[in-house]
Amino acid sequence: MGKLSTPRKGSLQFWPRVRAKKFLPRVNWNAIPTQQKSGFLGFIGYKAGMKSAIVRDETEHSLTKKKRIAIPITIIECPKIKILSVRFYKNKKVVSEVLSKGLDKELKRKLKIPKEETATEKEIEKIEKEKEFDDVRIVAYSTVKSIGIKKTPDLGEIALSGTKEDKLKLIKEKIGKEISVSEVFGKELIDSRGITKGYGTQGPVKRFGIKLKFHKSEKGVRRPGSIGPWHPSRVTFRVPMAGQTGFFTRVSYNQKILLIGNSKDNPLGELKNYGRTNGEFLIVKGSIQGPAKRQIILTKALRPTKKQEKLKYEIVEIR
Repeated sequence: MGKLSTPRKGSLQFWPRVRAKKFLPRVNWNAIPTQQKSGFLGFIGYKAGMKSAIVRDETEHSLTKKKRIAIPITIIECPKIKILSVRFYKNKKVVSEVLSKGLDKELKRKLKIPKEETATEKEIEKIEKEKEFDDVRIVAYSTVKSIGIKKTPDLGEIALSGTKEDKLKLIKEKIGKEISVSEVFGKELIDSRGITKGYGTQGPVKRFGIKLKFHKSEKGVRRPGSIGPWHPSRVTFRVPMAGQTGFFTRVSYNQKILLIGNSKDNPLGELKNYGRTNGEFLIVKGSIQGPAKRQIILTKALRPTKKQEKLKYEIVEIR
């Protein structure tokens, strides 16, 4: 019989394991592949909950083709977003920022808004003529009050695809107006960035999954047998120790959008710890990090895989 070996659990790729500083994480927009067609590369959503869906598998060469199967789904409610400001970049640094006009009063809960509205279009045209920038992005905020979760909107930077001229043209069209999720995504693959459910301070057994020691062991059962040698006389960061568990920033890659719907046309019923959805929502295959009502920033797929892109499901029933 071979020797039983149990290496430490928990990836060292995520270190240090500390609480996230903010709910909506930063996104490296330079890494996300842009499309030829101009458009927004991300959106702000809120996790509503999970359900099971009976779907008809229409995937080519699938073992369950034309059959009904049950899959887990996540519902993400996506209230409309509006442009707060336009950022102009040069050499990956912000050179100027123009505030939008017609901002919502709820933004006063988050930041100080000048009383006088800025002449947005004039300022954008002035910077456009000077051409002292190489990229344009927007800072968007969610109209979350419309879906009844809370009043304070969430802010996040969102990049655009296309040339500089296409980006500015799209911004001029959408500034001061509401942008819906159906304008940004279709039935495609997305990445979801958000914060996991927090558990506070936990021991090494729950935090790293180490095995319980023999019940007669000295100095504790739910702890590592040794935390290191005498020399070097220090505890390395590789030793599983107690500490913060959960409330970490994580990314879920390549999640398939099965449906983009509206609560008026497709009522989903009561969802645990959330209630009823009141606006547009996405139905995504699989699970997404975080509890109900957690903010999530959805982006275009960073590295889409052929296997996930080929998936084709037709929703029959949601339970």
